[in-house]
Amino acid sequence: MTEAPRRKPIYPVNKYLEGNYAPIREELVVEFEDMTVIGEMPTDLDGVYVRNGPNNQHQPLGKYHRYDGDGMLHGVHFKDGRATYRNKWIQTSCFAEETAAGEALWGGMLDPRRADRPDMPLKDTSNTDVILHAGKLLTTWYISGDPYSADPITLASLGQSDFNGQRTTKISAHAKTDESTDDFIFFDYNRDYPYMHQGVINSAGEMTALTPVELPGPRMPHDMWISRKHTILHDLPLIWDEEAYRHGRVKLKFEERWPTRFGVLPRHGAAKEIRWYEFEPCFILHTINSWEDGDWLHMTGCRIHPHHDGMGNPDLSSITTIMGRHGLDARLYYWSANLKTGATKEGMLDDKWNAEFPTWNNSTMGTHMKYAYCAKINHEPVINFPGLIKFNLDTGASEYYSEGPGYKYSEAPFAPATGATSEDHGYVVSFVRNEAAGQSEVHIIDAQNFTQGPVCKLVLPCRVPEGFHATWARGDMLGDRLATQ
Repeated sequence: MTEAPRRKPIYPVNKYLEGNYAPIREELVVEFEDMTVIGEMPTDLDGVYVRNGPNNQHQPLGKYHRYDGDGMLHGVHFKDGRATYRNKWIQTSCFAEETAAGEALWGGMLDPRRADRPDMPLKDTSNTDVILHAGKLLTTWYISGDPYSADPITLASLGQSDFNGQRTTKISAHAKTDESTDDFIFFDYNRDYPYMHQGVINSAGEMTALTPVELPGPRMPHDMWISRKHTILHDLPLIWDEEAYRHGRVKLKFEERWPTRFGVLPRHGAAKEIRWYEFEPCFILHTINSWEDGDWLHMTGCRIHPHHDGMGNPDLSSITTIMGRHGLDARLYYWSANLKTGATKEGMLDDKWNAEFPTWNNSTMGTHMKYAYCAKINHEPVINFPGLIKFNLDTGASEYYSEGPGYKYSEAPFAPATGATSEDHGYVVSFVRNEAAGQSEVHIIDAQNFTQGPVCKLVLPCRVPEGFHATWARGDMLGDRLATQ
């Protein structure tokens, strides 16, 4: 008699477990000879395109949400006109526990939390972002979690990062590396006073700053900015519904009367040096860039676009629905604050495109930046990226490229050409799903001839499922420059 499974899935059918959202089960290495090459492979492309995303190893216990899957890295290493694809699960402590048990031990964000694990009521999957720092990759989680380190070429897990034993907080998904200094700047948010911290790690893995950031209460920021001088943190009016939280439920609430606040902190400053600037109520999922210009601090990003009534008036309460149902709708936007007078100004840079998941030339972050690259957002039948957009951040002008219906893109980082002579001298690289052909591809687009489409396509003999955030790790920044992290 066959033994019955110990746990029966409550919700076995889910749109985020089907099609190209379905997880894959194998870790592979695909050499250049096993790819089909369409076009001409650039010889001035040196580095690794790496993308993080959910890929659960076991059948979910409950109402699987897209954010729940175990983290998996997918990478393509480019060098000397060749490419190698690899994928690896991120070996988190939770992943190891479930591997040993042979089954899922945690439900997802839509399920009750584990009462027997107050240290880990929701599984930390480290599945959200991936950042290069000091020659290694760091993977992070959208709810503040433990960062994990990985080899940028092999993608092999190197263990949890404790920053030479100095890390005392979690870190949120969207940390930043300042390539001009190799500082790694992060924030942590949680439900305990003071509710946020900002930290800085240098290239030797030493914590050179950890600043408490006092907020009025628990918040749920997703991103931040860095300039060459400052860290800019978010206090936004989209918060957890506390009544629902007390009853163990996940529910969002938008406080329409609360301003959006940005806390501007010198990178190595003390808590007393934080200055707060108020703007119109909004929610920002992902930022682009911030830089100083005289007394002004300028910031760009993708601002969630609320629904509007028949008179064109915004319905701010709709932000709760947009974010709660992952019905992402955003527009390119700017905010500016005068650090001397306190004056502020803000406005939309582009009202045409529903654009998100921005990338840019990492070497220009924190200084004036002209270009950003975003994914166009579509929601049918589920959220997907049907094309890519190149934005001029000075004017709001845009260029759009799509291979056509049935092509789905990923977050596409900018890869500078070897010996680049301008900000957009390089390539935009993306995993692409060709639905008609049933195949996964890597598209390499000349950023200076964006609308001409890929100069090269690499057709992979394996499927690359949908994911979240990606980075470009420059070849000259790779290597074992940090013995322990």
